[in-house]
Amino acid sequence: MIRFDFRRLVTAARSELGATAALLIVAVGGWGFLSIADEVAEGETRAIDLSVLRALRVDGQPHALVGPKWLHIAATDVTALGSVTVLGLLILLAFALLASLRRWTEGLLLVAGAGGGLIISQTLKRVFERERPDLDYRAVEAVNASFPSGHAMLSAVVFLTLGVLAARFADKRRVKVLAVGAAVLVSLLVGLSRVYLGVHWASDVLAGWCVGAAWAMACWLAAFVVQRRLKRPSTLTA
Repeated sequence: MIRFDFRRLVTAARSELGATAALLIVAVGGWGFLSIADEVAEGETRAIDLSVLRALRVDGQPHALVGPKWLHIAATDVTALGSVTVLGLLILLAFALLASLRRWTEGLLLVAGAGGGLIISQTLKRVFERERPDLDYRAVEAVNASFPSGHAMLSAVVFLTLGVLAARFADKRRVKVLAVGAAVLVSLLVGLSRVYLGVHWASDVLAGWCVGAAWAMACWLAAFVVQRRLKRPSTLTA
């Protein structure tokens, strides 16, 4: 008689569920970005973006951020987590760790995802060439075009990829949830700091989150498919 391994079936179902969720994120993220980009191109987000920016400033003082001084410092520290320098260092260290464990697929996924994300970000900025908020609103220096937010996008790509990889190595469910949740939280904080510091419009950050999450999950799906094809087909025990 053929005896089915129930645990193996449950594991396979979970894998397919993860792939389905990733595919959904790709679809929703892509749709979200296209919708925001269309509104930005038509100038429909201008009023909302400006109202959000003004709400984060003292009345009549565009250069004065609302909130205590420690919040200003914290926002500056957090926003650095989405910089190319910090993210590049994280990728280098993570790749070195994965390489030492001979997890080449995961290492290449991380490098390819980050590299591809940087190319996509710079390409989109050149396509839209959106101006950043006025200098009076900016609490930190910024270069390049505004749309989409490179910090929001790249932090989503890198931290979500690291979170998913960490979840794969974890055995306990609560550790998996913590890894992915922490990745999402850091990505959100980086994006919010860009708006708070006045270097991006709110729509820039929303678009960056959308395309970043979509790209990260697209890369994960590609790695998932490759790994499934390289694996030998599972056999049923008799």
